[in-house]
Amino acid sequence: MKNIKLNNGLEMPQLGLGVWKADNGQEAINAIHWALDAGYRHIDTASIYKNEEAVGEALKTTKVPREDIWLTTKIWNEDIRKGRTTAALDEALARLQTDYVDLLLVHWPVDGYVAAWKEFEQALEAGKVRAIGVSNFMEEHLEDLLEHATVKPAVNQIEYHPYLVQADAISLCDMHDIAITAWSPLMQGNFKDEPLFGEIAKTYGKSPAQVILRWCLQNDIIVIPKSTNEGRIHENGDIFDFELSEEHMVAIDELERGHRFGPDPLDFDF
Repeated sequence: MKNIKLNNGLEMPQLGLGVWKADNGQEAINAIHWALDAGYRHIDTASIYKNEEAVGEALKTTKVPREDIWLTTKIWNEDIRKGRTTAALDEALARLQTDYVDLLLVHWPVDGYVAAWKEFEQALEAGKVRAIGVSNFMEEHLEDLLEHATVKPAVNQIEYHPYLVQADAISLCDMHDIAITAWSPLMQGNFKDEPLFGEIAKTYGKSPAQVILRWCLQNDIIVIPKSTNEGRIHENGDIFDFELSEEHMVAIDELERGHRFGPDPLDFDF
């Protein structure tokens, strides 16, 4: 497993387990235990996923010390709109059964994100979080936030995969040393429809999913593939023993078509 050094000096594991859509019970607990047993040290959740209680229980019952696990959660849109970011964080900490999270994200760029960011900075100072960042922020959102921020975001979590590399947003993040986390790196399962991944996978004796995740890693992207299947969790973690050639990296790069499988941060209604 490898880490990405953030702009605040902390090192964030480059591979994490996403728990979006995992049930708030044994399904999420099992997935997290399997991931930790497989060497993962990064768990990504959010208040809107409605499974923070299970995440907290999983971290409480694993043999891996809490300080060795990178835990990310996110503040949901309605809490930001209503100006209750601090209250929402305290509620999340209670559900997670921890007194801090390693990374707190603004989930979407809704009205009120600048005021929410000030509360993020206060939470950082209070020790409730170790790093703060944003999710689904495009260039105009980042530029606006950076004008008001005392602390720069450490991370921007965005949809990122071979069909959508978001070069402009990443360029701005690179300029400010903001790390990128990819959500839906496996294209919400649609990677199976692209034959190139299978062709490349045969060269390395790997799976198409492993090829995509490896491509992300070699682009210095943090990945959080979601799975509740033990075999796939292990497979997704087995990506550190090979390296894609420059030729194969370029071939995957050329698949870019600006195609989203998730909502557009410039046009959403939730």
